[in-house]
Amino acid sequence: MTLHFTNARLIDPEALTDAPGSLTLRGGQIVAVNEPAPEGAEVVDCGSKCLAPGIVDLGVKIGEPGERHRESFRSAGLAAAAGGVTTIIARPDTAPAIDTPEVLEFVTRRAAEASPVRIRHMAALTKGRQGHEMTEIGFLLDAGAVAFTDADAVSTDTKALGRAFTYARSLGALVIGHPQEPGLSKGAAVTSGKFASLRGLPGVHPMAERMGFDRDIGLVEMTGVRYHADQITCARTLPALERARKNGFDVTAGVSIHHLTLNEIDVGDYRTFFRMTPPLRSEDDRLAMVEAVGAGLIDVICSMHTPADEESKRLPYEEAASGAVGLETLLPAAMRLYHAGHLSLPQLWRALSLNPARRLGLPQGRLAAGAPADLVLFDPDAPFVLDRFTLRSKSKNTPFDGQRMEGKVLATWVGGTRVFAAGE
Repeated sequence: MTLHFTNARLIDPEALTDAPGSLTLRGGQIVAVNEPAPEGAEVVDCGSKCLAPGIVDLGVKIGEPGERHRESFRSAGLAAAAGGVTTIIARPDTAPAIDTPEVLEFVTRRAAEASPVRIRHMAALTKGRQGHEMTEIGFLLDAGAVAFTDADAVSTDTKALGRAFTYARSLGALVIGHPQEPGLSKGAAVTSGKFASLRGLPGVHPMAERMGFDRDIGLVEMTGVRYHADQITCARTLPALERARKNGFDVTAGVSIHHLTLNEIDVGDYRTFFRMTPPLRSEDDRLAMVEAVGAGLIDVICSMHTPADEESKRLPYEEAASGAVGLETLLPAAMRLYHAGHLSLPQLWRALSLNPARRLGLPQGRLAAGAPADLVLFDPDAPFVLDRFTLRSKSKNTPFDGQRMEGKVLATWVGGTRVFAAGE
């Protein structure tokens, strides 16, 4: 069947344009841009709303295997579709970790059966994510792993990490690091400073991120591996990132939507939904990250979706589980940056969709003939108050509960098939 989207506001992250236009889909692909409707095509009137490539969310935790009570492939897929996310890049910090081809094949099969959106998996870099013995990177690549990471389990065994980087380089694999110095970061709940002192909470200095990043870049220089930093959150890390780029290293970086829209003061009176890893930073750091995204120094914006059940959040702040769900709130939270005048919609979609797809070698993230017909139709101005209990995720740990937000997903298509429509 041929679909023709008309009266759309096309958000093109490749050309960095935001203009009226039309799109034609056939056979799960985009076949024409700004061409007349083919004879017999089903016409979709977009009502002058925004039509953009579906979001590619790099770094989503799903509870399968081991923690289906927190999030399943089905619930994550439904949440993603409602949030305009058409491709989930899932983390391997599961129980057990995704560290063998057999586990990877199991979760790949389960995801394909249960989720309405695409799910690709990262695999662990070291066995059990313990930082000592590398996984079977070659076999895992053959089984479909798109990248290798131990997530927030930062290895203290630099020699073992160097061996893993060297082997990954020989196979052309992408390594994703979590830039934190593990000794300084251990036990920390917030960023150190006046706020942490006033609240009596254990803090970590922002230099812990810079030190962790410097170590990883040293290993990149030594091995030549392709490297992506999952989250850069501190202004003092940015010069080191810029130097790595200028030195010709194959290095990219991401940041979570929470670190772009919230700061350390939002923790308030020990609100555990605001406990993140790494912790929320100062307002100066937040603004520096927004500027870095606009300049293209930080490449990727992600949700860093981390579901946690009520019991693990209803604890004293320093004991509570860290992280927040974000698949459904990623787009409206990103609209805060648009409405504040910090970033244009094409700049946002460059970081939300085009850049993560390119970094992983995926064909998504573009509005061009031949690209997959993974699309999101949204109204950037639609206001609403978020009620966490309406979220489709099994876990409801969002820092945006009760907040006024703008930006609603109207419909989502994966491979030309509609997987979500508002009001249905």
